[in-house]
Amino acid sequence: MAHSLSAKKRVRQNAKRKALNRARKSQVKTQIKHFREALSSGDMKAASEQYRLVVKKLDKTAGTSTMHKRTVARKKSRLARQLKNLQTKGR
Repeated sequence: MAHSLSAKKRVRQNAKRKALNRARKSQVKTQIKHFREALSSGDMKAASEQYRLVVKKLDKTAGTSTMHKRTVARKKSRLARQLKNLQTKGR
């Protein structure tokens, strides 16, 4: 248990930050799920729109240091590759 005032404040800050980070990561996962659903339906227009939204959400998350920028780059790259595979199958 924290005894000093600064340690008690740090506990409060950590709890607030943890809640924000969990919410942001949950939003990213939900957005990725929507993207994957659009991919599986085969709708190129919907998939590209969902990809744009996922990238936007990932970039915002990386900007707040919730996720590391290289982790975000890796996720974006893998999602872009999936989108490109859908494009090539459509031809």
